[in-house]
Amino acid sequence: MARIAVDAMGGDRAPEEVVHGAVAAARSGIEVVLVGDGPRLDALLADAKAAGELEVVPASQVIGMGEDPASAIRDKKDASVTVAAQLVAAGEAEGMVSAGSTGAAMAAAVFVIGRLAGVSRPAIATLLPTGRIILDAGANLSCRAEHLVQFAVMGAALSSSHFEIAEPTVGLLNIGEEEGKGRDLEKEAYRLMASVPGINFVGNVEGRDLATERADVIVTDGFTGNVMLKTAEGAARMALRLMLDAVSDPQYQEAVATLAPALMTVRGRLDPESTGGAPLLGVKGNVVIGHGSSSRIAIRNAIALAAEGADHHLPARIEKGLAATSSVV
Repeated sequence: MARIAVDAMGGDRAPEEVVHGAVAAARSGIEVVLVGDGPRLDALLADAKAAGELEVVPASQVIGMGEDPASAIRDKKDASVTVAAQLVAAGEAEGMVSAGSTGAAMAAAVFVIGRLAGVSRPAIATLLPTGRIILDAGANLSCRAEHLVQFAVMGAALSSSHFEIAEPTVGLLNIGEEEGKGRDLEKEAYRLMASVPGINFVGNVEGRDLATERADVIVTDGFTGNVMLKTAEGAARMALRLMLDAVSDPQYQEAVATLAPALMTVRGRLDPESTGGAPLLGVKGNVVIGHGSSSRIAIRNAIALAAEGADHHLPARIEKGLAATSSVV
């Protein structure tokens, strides 16, 4: 059974929503350790009728959203996210979840937990409701071609682990499908990916391929990936709103009532809270970074995602995949 450390003080709705989400995850069979203000967490557990059900590890400091991540990790040794990372580094937990500062969670993962052998840049992976994965989604604003190759390996390992795809296909995000398109970054990354054993590379893909089955994993730099992700989220909300506006006329009332369960299913799949967070790939542990406004539902799902990575030995899969690229990059 996986043991996951949770930064209970991270996030706009912490610690209340974090505690409730952690209790739900623990009652589903995951061993959860809450890290943060001990007395406050104990009181919240009591309020949730879960006193004694979860271990609480005290941490006296919190890293705020506006603080410089690297400096805060260095200066606040007893911050909740730092202590959670220390538990993973010491082997006392197999993963960590934080809905606090993304930069602080990344810094704690890299500097405290440490990178996997062969990893130059850890990457944030976003799981889409279509079964696609995008990375990097914001960890690395500028990249070299060899970094994108590593992202491809890491994303394929996650696709195999989470979506149970035996040989995930990998596409390189570009402005056209033809070889030779894009900046020097994409041209060199294309050459490298095509030559790396173990990567099921299908060539260049475009933004519209988020809605196709052309590639299971879409690789790009963190700046482009983050813009693409936010654009896709906005487009999905717009499409859903337009659809609801179109069927709001009274003449469609009976049809809408019939379709309501299906529409709610679609809405649920598009809700980011259904995944809970984004895995940070490339570190020695299963780290999931949640949105700052995460609810108890998102926290529960983020913990489940981290536990799944631990159960499927995701870091070991990534390390094995990267070993095959050492002769190329």
